Amino acid sequence: MQAAVANDSEVRRLIQAAERAGSAGNATEFNRLFAQAQSLAPDHPLVLNLAGVQELHRGNATSARQLLERALESERSNPALWINLATTLRQLNLAEEEMKALERALALDPRHLLALLQKGSLLERQGKRRAAAKAFATALQVVPRGARLAGNVQAAVQRAAAVVKQNDEELEAFLRDQLGPGRQAGAGTRFGVGVDMFLGKVPVHSQNPTFFYFPRLPAPEFFPRSEFPWLSPLEAATPDIRREFQQAIAEDSSRLEPYIAYPEGVPLDQWAELNHSRKWSAFYLWRDGVPMTPALARCPRTAQVLAQMPMMEIPGYGPTAFFSILDAKSKIPPHTGVTNTRVIVHLPLVVPPGCRFRVGWETREWREGEAWVFDDTWEHAAWNDSDVPRGILIFDTWNPYLTPAEREQVATAVQAIREFYKGEVTVGTER
Repeated sequence: MQAAVANDSEVRRLIQAAERAGSAGNATEFNRLFAQAQSLAPDHPLVLNLAGVQELHRGNATSARQLLERALESERSNPALWINLATTLRQLNLAEEEMKALERALALDPRHLLALLQKGSLLERQGKRRAAAKAFATALQVVPRGARLAGNVQAAVQRAAAVVKQNDEELEAFLRDQLGPGRQAGAGTRFGVGVDMFLGKVPVHSQNPTFFYFPRLPAPEFFPRSEFPWLSPLEAATPDIRREFQQAIAEDSSRLEPYIAYPEGVPLDQWAELNHSRKWSAFYLWRDGVPMTPALARCPRTAQVLAQMPMMEIPGYGPTAFFSILDAKSKIPPHTGVTNTRVIVHLPLVVPPGCRFRVGWETREWREGEAWVFDDTWEHAAWNDSDVPRGILIFDTWNPYLTPAEREQVATAVQAIREFYKGEVTVGTER
């Protein structure tokens, strides 16, 4: 028994070495190693498999099929053998049997790239274009990002991508025709976004707070203005706030600091370009519940207006209010905020053309003096494509759908979390 196990191990080692030699183009070494394996165990399934592949390369599909079927008699759990048999059956124009072999391979490994690509190709040859596109789409999902594929596999992947793209375009055109003009009118509606997600034209977003998630709250990307009656008096103060903003950044620029400022050793991910960069800078008026007294003194009208706003108050966490400056030709990458218990107010002050803001699926352009409130636990991003900086006032307020009792509970819980860590770890203020 031990001899048989040792023999099997040696045969597998020889076959693997032979395959590596063949891939490297070393025919002499391949032949030597393969002959050694054949002499040691001519009926071993891997020996029969490689012999079958060799016959297939010589154009002897019938002999190849016989050898591969013999190999599968003793090693039916190897998907590679089933794929080789399927390739042989293709040469013999036995499409139904080829599909059965591919299905056996996929039953053993549902994410086997070669089996998925060959299944898609077979369906395409059979004229089943929609089924082929589905199989190819699955194949594309299992291709490792950045993988270096062999030339023939890369070509098959490119063909798969082309088939999927064409199918998606045809499906979109068919849906448009079936839905009629209402589809065009509803492109920005919930239904329209749903159709676009189904077609793969936009990603599926979800709330993703980095600290604390409060469940079962309504979650619009942008909140209805009716929830915030104090937006109108805020907007009415725009000229005064804009004047103070412009004076502050012109005369007291030393208070401007990078909004993103992670220490060394922290994974930066999407923030690598902006970390410690003035491309996105902040002039803080309130910061984590602490008033920036000199800054507020410099901007008395802004301070007065903020005092009238229902900003979120949790010692050590809120309110936070600041002038946000995004430099020319700069962008803020997609990211999410810390909690949906607070929401974010934007009052645009200086907005050149070419400034956009996306929250979830909805993209808007800021307009000076027109405020909005959004939930930053949805993925959001910003762009300034202009040649001058963009400036807005930002502050946080409670989520309007929290009850007063829930606000108190959140404040107590957040302070308790802070107390637990006792300053050793900073929590709840992540960007």
